[in-house]
Amino acid sequence: MSTSYTLSESTSFTVTHARHLGAKVKTDLMRLQRFYDHPSDASIDRYETEIVELLRHGYLDTVTYGFKRDGQWIEPTLRYTAQEFAAGGVDDDPGKVRPGASVVGADFYSYLVYSAKWHGLTPQQRDAFKQSLPFQRGGAEEPSSAGYFVSDRTYSSGGRALGRSSMRSYA
Repeated sequence: MSTSYTLSESTSFTVTHARHLGAKVKTDLMRLQRFYDHPSDASIDRYETEIVELLRHGYLDTVTYGFKRDGQWIEPTLRYTAQEFAAGGVDDDPGKVRPGASVVGADFYSYLVYSAKWHGLTPQQRDAFKQSLPFQRGGAEEPSSAGYFVSDRTYSSGGRALGRSSMRSYA
């Protein structure tokens, strides 16, 4: 005789889960600020509010925060990719931002890519959502990279995750 067991688990992604992930991103941005004097405290708070709302509604594909020089991302730059994730997944501590990169002549910049769920909204729904955010993003081409991204952290909560990748220079 054999016996079989099935375990089923359901997780609802809530604003609390989104805030948990947003706090991890905020901590990373604060580390960038500590090492590179950017972004400002006010900008960090606005970025946190934005990412929490995007995650909560499932509208985030990727968002990149970092420095660009001559139209290219340079080190230090961080990219976050929203992922569906099995419950009980990895939830790394934030941080491990490398100090010492040269940002001379570079500007702090962020670039957002919306999810497929976002693109399924009507133009009126997208406009209404954008109006609820702390700042309005304009259209722009995504910067190219003066290096490559290395996956180095995973933040998870409520069955979803943010995979973080850090820019590394070729030199």
